[in-house]
Amino acid sequence: MSFSLIPQMLLPGYGSLTPEMLRERGIRLLLCDLDYTLAPKYVPGPDEALHRWLAAMGEAGIRVMILSNNRSPVRVERFCRDLGIDYVGHAGKPSSKGFRAAMEKAGVTPQQTAMLGDKLLTDVLGANRSGVLAVMVEPMGGPKGAWNHILHGLQKPFKAQCKERK
Repeated sequence: MSFSLIPQMLLPGYGSLTPEMLRERGIRLLLCDLDYTLAPKYVPGPDEALHRWLAAMGEAGIRVMILSNNRSPVRVERFCRDLGIDYVGHAGKPSSKGFRAAMEKAGVTPQQTAMLGDKLLTDVLGANRSGVLAVMVEPMGGPKGAWNHILHGLQKPFKAQCKERK
């Protein structure tokens, strides 16, 4: 278990992550944060670009699952139903509990798993603590609210240490 806030890969957005990038690392399960990672929080449902990206992942044999800390399951359930994918809610990131539950559900190991998210303190730290590939993206729609602006500003030094950027 690693206590690191440094992502292993930094991308501008989820669309920059290709099935080939994951397959060459042996990844079979891609866990994704929802809000600001796959869609801005204020967007009620998935768009066509997200549907196409998920279809490409599925065609490559990569299972995608939402790993969310959302307190209310309504948004996550609706999004996942529209996308036809599974989720683990109340994941408790950065705890490894939700990561382990998702991997068990998918029948994969940490070495076969990646986490895609926009926050260091939940997504990246949780991925590193769980032994899975930590992939970070810039927040979709930009950070909203004073706290998110501060939080994303504090992430800059850690993101600067990431060795793999696309």
